[in-house]
Amino acid sequence: MSDTPAPVCAEDYLELAQQRLPPDVAAYLFGGAEAELAARRNREALDAATLIPRFVRDTPFTPPGGPTLFGRRHASPLLLAPIAHQRLFHPDGEAASVLAALAQGVTPIVSSLASTPWPQLRQLAEDEALWFQIYWQGDRAATERLIERAAALRPEAWMITLDAPIGGLRWRLWRSGFRLPPRAAPANLEAQAPTQRTHDLAALLALAPTRDDLAWLRDRLRQPLLAKGVLHEADAEALARLGYDGLAVSNHGGRTFDAAPASLTQLEPIARAVGEKMTVLFDGGVRRGSDVAKALAQGASAVLVGRPYVAALALEGAHGVARCLRLLRDEYAAVAALL
Repeated sequence: MSDTPAPVCAEDYLELAQQRLPPDVAAYLFGGAEAELAARRNREALDAATLIPRFVRDTPFTPPGGPTLFGRRHASPLLLAPIAHQRLFHPDGEAASVLAALAQGVTPIVSSLASTPWPQLRQLAEDEALWFQIYWQGDRAATERLIERAAALRPEAWMITLDAPIGGLRWRLWRSGFRLPPRAAPANLEAQAPTQRTHDLAALLALAPTRDDLAWLRDRLRQPLLAKGVLHEADAEALARLGYDGLAVSNHGGRTFDAAPASLTQLEPIARAVGEKMTVLFDGGVRRGSDVAKALAQGASAVLVGRPYVAALALEGAHGVARCLRLLRDEYAAVAALL
């Protein structure tokens, strides 16, 4: 980084990573499903949304803090999205991301597919709060074993991803010839849930949790439980009836289903439907402090940051992740002041 100016915004990390990462690794990080329309919609929706500032007011400005989620006050409205295989991008992988996030007051959500052992992450975090993201493992028995192993993290909250029971049709990734290197393989799974390309619809459907499975998971876990990947009000209402504590409105960053709408277009109707019953989070294309403000204005309590911090991890390790998150926090504070 010594030959180039320091990044002045999170988007700078994305541009630099596009230039510097090996093409196949860049395809993994930045690629979406099929023609990558859903990923593009995320940015188009955020770019098109506007915020109306108010100027003729007597209220003194107080720098914005974070929300209270499940009884704990957060320092900022940012959460670290669960990203798999982080040793693909830097030798320190998830360890660097967790340490950097906690230093910035940002709660990390640890992935089922982390390439760092979960007990190591818990030790690094000491007594700080971590959340854990569950990928359904194809059946209850295997998912139960995953939960038992993940208990080493002592998660404050759990989040099951609903919108990626199988891998998406990742054309850019497949064209790149990408192969996951051993250093980045999941470090905590007995066997990765099957994601092979197949045309057998019954076999594909069997990999996804049913409503009864989601009810079983709710009964199994005592801590707060959220679902990630919700795009329809009826699904949100069904999760509320099952007793889920929250959800993340998300199209998986456009990585799984290319016909999906932008996350932002679905946020307000979902927040209106269940916002009084559940914690509503936002995930999908966040790059700027103004993106954070736009999501909060439409009903989210907090937002998940994904690709920007992984790009920063690839370029500068823990220092880059910390700086990326700090830039986003400072941008959000400036936008709040301007509003």
